[in-house]
Amino acid sequence: KDVSKLTYYVKINILNTLSNRRAQSTVASTQADQDVTNRESYSSRKSRNASSSPKISIDFELTQEAYKSKDNLELLRSLVVFKLCSYDLLVDKNKELMDISKFLLGKKAFEQFMKMTFYGQFVAGEDHKSIKSLIQKNRAFGVGSVLDYSVEEDLTQEDAVTKEMDSCVSATEKEGMLMCLLPPAGMDHREKQYKAHQQFGDRRGGVTGARTYFYSDEAKCDQHMETFLKCIKASGGSSVDGFSAIKMTALGRPQFLLQFSEVLVKWKRFFSFLAAQQGRDGMEALEQRLELQPLQDFMTTLGSTGDFHGWFTGEKQGSGTIDRLDWNSLIDDRIKISDLLVVPNLETGQLEPLLNKFTEEEEKQMKRMLQRLDVLANHAEEHSVRLMVDAEQTYFQPAISTLTVEMQRIYNRGRPVIFNTYQCYLKEAYDIVTMDVELSRREGWFFGAKLVRGAYMYQERSRAEEIGYEDPINPDYETTNMMYHKCLDYILDEIVLNRNANVMVASHNEDTVKHTLRRMNELGLTPTENKVYFGQLLGMCDQISFPLGQAGFPVYKYVPYGPVNEVIPYLSRRAQENRGFMKGSQRERELLWKELKRRLASGQVFYRPQPEPGL
Repeated sequence: KDVSKLTYYVKINILNTLSNRRAQSTVASTQADQDVTNRESYSSRKSRNASSSPKISIDFELTQEAYKSKDNLELLRSLVVFKLCSYDLLVDKNKELMDISKFLLGKKAFEQFMKMTFYGQFVAGEDHKSIKSLIQKNRAFGVGSVLDYSVEEDLTQEDAVTKEMDSCVSATEKEGMLMCLLPPAGMDHREKQYKAHQQFGDRRGGVTGARTYFYSDEAKCDQHMETFLKCIKASGGSSVDGFSAIKMTALGRPQFLLQFSEVLVKWKRFFSFLAAQQGRDGMEALEQRLELQPLQDFMTTLGSTGDFHGWFTGEKQGSGTIDRLDWNSLIDDRIKISDLLVVPNLETGQLEPLLNKFTEEEEKQMKRMLQRLDVLANHAEEHSVRLMVDAEQTYFQPAISTLTVEMQRIYNRGRPVIFNTYQCYLKEAYDIVTMDVELSRREGWFFGAKLVRGAYMYQERSRAEEIGYEDPINPDYETTNMMYHKCLDYILDEIVLNRNANVMVASHNEDTVKHTLRRMNELGLTPTENKVYFGQLLGMCDQISFPLGQAGFPVYKYVPYGPVNEVIPYLSRRAQENRGFMKGSQRERELLWKELKRRLASGQVFYRPQPEPGL
């Protein structure tokens, strides 16, 4: 559908809503002083909240409470599916086995078999009408829903690579390839991490926990947007406090995300380089500040004629220093004037442009992606649905995260509508979280975060090693756990301090959930404040989700839906993910068996779930 015929008028171009940032930087030091005062009162506030709030303890061993929403057939199905997922041969060949079953049973019988097993375990239904009963049932037992339409194109690897390479390379670069032209020595400034590489063109490789979109054309992106709009509407119609998930690579040409990410990363590195010149390297991101006059002198020696001092201080009322957020305001404003975006090449000592020129069509494609984002955010706000933007690969993520923050600055003024996703397996996760929290504090909007460990670890490690750049992933699982808890603790402290932060603890890790509950008790945070949410996938970890919901915590299941034959790729990944999950712990199966045997021993052969009044 042509973009001009969109039902919802696009009010705001996200990248052109940043004119206030320069003025805000002039009062940064005043705000920082106020933050110190706030931090000084934090301890007393924490102590007062903790002493006045009742302590909540949840026993995840109580199977009668954990599985009270499931009948006996559902318990038996879970046991069978989880057991099958623990066999390597079945998991490795799951796609082939499903194809054979479909051929032998026929389409109708195959779909019925899938609904009785894997599809019934992990997918809510075929469309937004058929999923209502499950959403309402879960809601009756205290568990909400994050709707996620999980249909994917079933592409061959060759087709996936072709689509990716075509959509991630600019017209200028393609022209150079066709003419067999290579840039002169020292003139190819594109970084390897942010260029498309054919051996990693199929982004599904090594990924088990995330849906993947490949760009076809603008019409396909409009179809994806329409699907997300229906999902938002269904979420708003099914519950009063729903979430809906979107992926940014579904909404436009990934070339823009790739190049914009490279710009953002180079700008950040430039700030770190300048901080090192002033003896401020080795500090945490928010602690690094640049003195403006030495910065101006250094830039002048590199050949820059711009008034950096005047740019940041406006009428010279600033503190004489800037931090990373003030620095980011420079790139945000200058993004509208791409020929002014320059950084020094530290090898040649020359200033070079950051951005490649876009063709007229590429400019239009970029704007359409931003328009689609704005349409979705408007729709979510109108239907009182919170929009969760999923994280993706590190070579896309800086752009995705930045655009999501820009939406938060617009739509999170009165309440948290837009939630950003933070991948805690990244080495820089804590810096990213603290920077975004600080920005929300300075500008007075609601910070919304979903914390995950991450879905692309194997692919990211392999790509970094093969192409030759630093591995962005933490060295081991324990380090990632520590990073997750560090980011979570920072956001929980911010909730106590300013009450404008919100976080979803999206984790199947029971220790992480217990850590969150313990910290909430220490800080005096109660479930009824609706500041801390919990999230797990449909069909997994019910022994965590439902006890939390029944204790009054806001807890949500990621609820995939779609026609049986079109969600096969999703089910294939769930089987692979559950293999590792079930091999790592037999506890969920043991709890399922315990509850099933308890019911049979007590004569509850035909047990029917009955929600408690008030839930």
